[in-house]
Amino acid sequence: MNTIKSLLLGSAAGLLAMGGAQAADLPVKAKAVEYVRICSLYGAGFFYIPGTDTCIKLGGYLRADLTINGGVYDQPFWNGEGGIRDRYANFYNDRSRLALTIDTRTATEYGVVRTFTQGDFQFSTFGATSSVGIAGSVNPSATQGQVNNDTNGNGYVAVEFAFVQFAGFTFGKSASAYATPWHGYPGNNSSFLVGTYDSVTGINNIQYTWQFGNGVSATLGIDDSSSAGFNRTQIINAVGGAAGGSIGFGGAASSFITGVGTAYGGTSVPDFVGNVRVDQAWGLFQISGAIHDDHAAYFSNANVVGSTFNGGVSQTGAVNFGHPDDKYGGAVMAALQIKNIPTGAGDDIKMSGSWSLGASHYVLGTSAADPSSFDIYSGTKFAMGVVTDSIYSGASAVNGNGVTQQQLTRGWGFQGAYNHNWDPYWSTSLFGGIAGLSYNQTAKQLYCNTYAVNAGVAIRGGGVTSGGGTGGSFGAGSICDPGFTISEIGLITRWTPVKNLTFSAEVLYAYLKTNMAGTITGAPSSSLPLASTTYNFGNNGTASLNLRVQRNF
Repeated sequence: MNTIKSLLLGSAAGLLAMGGAQAADLPVKAKAVEYVRICSLYGAGFFYIPGTDTCIKLGGYLRADLTINGGVYDQPFWNGEGGIRDRYANFYNDRSRLALTIDTRTATEYGVVRTFTQGDFQFSTFGATSSVGIAGSVNPSATQGQVNNDTNGNGYVAVEFAFVQFAGFTFGKSASAYATPWHGYPGNNSSFLVGTYDSVTGINNIQYTWQFGNGVSATLGIDDSSSAGFNRTQIINAVGGAAGGSIGFGGAASSFITGVGTAYGGTSVPDFVGNVRVDQAWGLFQISGAIHDDHAAYFSNANVVGSTFNGGVSQTGAVNFGHPDDKYGGAVMAALQIKNIPTGAGDDIKMSGSWSLGASHYVLGTSAADPSSFDIYSGTKFAMGVVTDSIYSGASAVNGNGVTQQQLTRGWGFQGAYNHNWDPYWSTSLFGGIAGLSYNQTAKQLYCNTYAVNAGVAIRGGGVTSGGGTGGSFGAGSICDPGFTISEIGLITRWTPVKNLTFSAEVLYAYLKTNMAGTITGAPSSSLPLASTTYNFGNNGTASLNLRVQRNF
């Protein structure tokens, strides 16, 4: 009996052991691994970087557009080969762009630490602003990789934003505190709407923002003043008698009448900017201000090819002529957005008005460098305007000009848009902008003495030129004044068949009103293309069509 009991107990133990081994081999449901953990602290699209407490959001857009009778992104043909309308001009220009954004945020005891970066990968028509001829001459093979690499299989990368925000501070390449939240885009596709300041592509700066509650805030910033848009101080009648000149175009002949030579010194003082803003359910109101240092080079023929100061390298004698004193200019702006207007859900009105002194970028600012001049032709009718921050004269008495300090250029501008939603899929915006530059009597005298060949040409506002000069031959009874007014009006309609995919068509008309009057005859140049042809000063316009598709993600 004991033997049988032992056998039974042993068999039972063996069965239990076998059962345990089989149970251990059965598949067990693993604990779910959260590879992507959603971060709901900062809105949709954020998730935690695995293994950290930092939230990240990846985004951007892909855009393809075409502009007919204008430069890329609907730049009007208001200067260059497009303004002349010769056979070097590209009468259509297109661009494909992929923009990628990376936004990270981390909560700390000091508040949120944020980084933001946007890079653009893009490819355009060669010479995309207006001319394959200019693209070939301005951007030789040594610099095409950096400046214009729109060749087969290439393209280029642009950095728009790269900044860090911490405890109210912003460091890096970001939007200027002077700009409105919509920059130069109250309702348009065009990147060239005049009338205000546009820093949508970023500028190196340091800023601090105070939040007072109830939607009230204030920001102070220090902006890099070396931006290409600010290089507008001009020199007239420098030692040697040669007037002006444009870097890279070969001296005074090519800058005939409209281009008078860039003579900025190096960066000395940054731009100081700021705003006070009120954001409410009804809209937004903002007051902005800027201080800009006009820091000129020397009284010699600075920055002109073949001069004593060429290519940014000081040559013998340049410093011996002295230099004009720095002058401080600046700008102010008021901006207003009105939401919830009775014409429809989501409709709004945006507008802003600006005034500048010695800082023309703040009224002509676009997302690209400002034009150095405006030139629009219609046959032999010639509209022109000279863009400067200031004008001064060198030590020579040639053309009757003596030594002068900087004469700051005055500017003003306005832009706005009415945006209407027809339904969830269709919307339309009516938009426009206007800006003007004007010169005091001393600046007019300097300019007109330099360029008016014939004696007896009147200077608008008083005075008559003494003759001489290196520019064209003004006809009898002509009036000399480099000031102008440039205005734009446009209409855009958008179709969004599915979320974040938009097709749009924009029609834009730009009109240049010149302060010049009478006639002028001269040698061929980038401003007067035909030799011995008499041009009549008058007002001209140009129209363009932009077609775009954009997918946001």
